[in-house]
Amino acid sequence: MSDSTTARPVVVDVWCELQCPDCHSALGDVRALRERYGDRIELRLRHFPLEKHKHAFAAAQAAEEAAEQGRGWPYAEAVLARTAELGERGEPVLLEVARELGLDAEEFDTALIDGRHILAVDADQAEGKAIGVTGTPTYEVDGVRLDGGRSQEGLRARIEEIVDRLLGAGQP
Repeated sequence: MSDSTTARPVVVDVWCELQCPDCHSALGDVRALRERYGDRIELRLRHFPLEKHKHAFAAAQAAEEAAEQGRGWPYAEAVLARTAELGERGEPVLLEVARELGLDAEEFDTALIDGRHILAVDADQAEGKAIGVTGTPTYEVDGVRLDGGRSQEGLRARIEEIVDRLLGAGQP
């Protein structure tokens, strides 16, 4: 392999749902992975809204708008911190979070009305189903699916094991 190939970050897809309390709990692992690997890892937020959460699909669309405005992960983390409130109050929470982060909340409102991000959310969900995602959080790294929907115990260690192998790092 060339040096340019080995310099690419390892991609970890994080199948998440922004009204999911388990995804909120998983943020500790996401932050620890960021801290450990820095730019050697690319954590990609993938949407998997669950039918049981009424506002999950709108939240996924809003997260896509936040990504378009350059603040995808900060927005997702802020919404996840308010999962209970999102469940109770719905879409106004999505706009409040946008404002709090200094994003264009009017554009969020318009995006939720015109549905410009529906296809991206649908595509993520379809891909998730195709690889066997059934709940959230679920991680996929190097073709290995790690399901945290039932238990998150040991997931970060398993992700680190795969990432270390891919980086050829052993111990960072």
